[in-house]
Amino acid sequence: MGTVGLWSLVRFGHVAGAVLWVGGQLALTLVVLPLARRMLPGEVRDRFAAQAGRRFGLLTAAVFLPLQLSTGWAMAWHKGVTWASLAEPGYGRTLTAKLGLFVLVMLTAGGHGIAHAKGRPGLARSLAVVSLLGSLGVVVLATALPAT
Repeated sequence: MGTVGLWSLVRFGHVAGAVLWVGGQLALTLVVLPLARRMLPGEVRDRFAAQAGRRFGLLTAAVFLPLQLSTGWAMAWHKGVTWASLAEPGYGRTLTAKLGLFVLVMLTAGGHGIAHAKGRPGLARSLAVVSLLGSLGVVVLATALPAT
């Protein structure tokens, strides 16, 4: 077994960022918000949910997104990915699908925040579900890519 090298650490950072993002979405959706709905009175619950969402959004913007973009770019560079290779069958097309879905997930997550801020809870909830499902899709596509 070899030692842990630079590219193992870069890949670890990328995976850890994905764990933060998808795990955070799952924890909020399946644990935190259902408990808040059951245990907190309306106004407190709404304020708690808004603050939890705002904090998760800030964590996303400050940590997750920069980490994913920098480590993803570094791994693609290390793998020798070019714009042309993104259209090639196999690795290139899988990476392209992952990147495209990632962009849609980020846009949907941003839309969720906007809908929540504008007082459209139904739309916000729908966009949150779409973002979560899309995030899981990104993880599925990521597992199809070989380690770099």
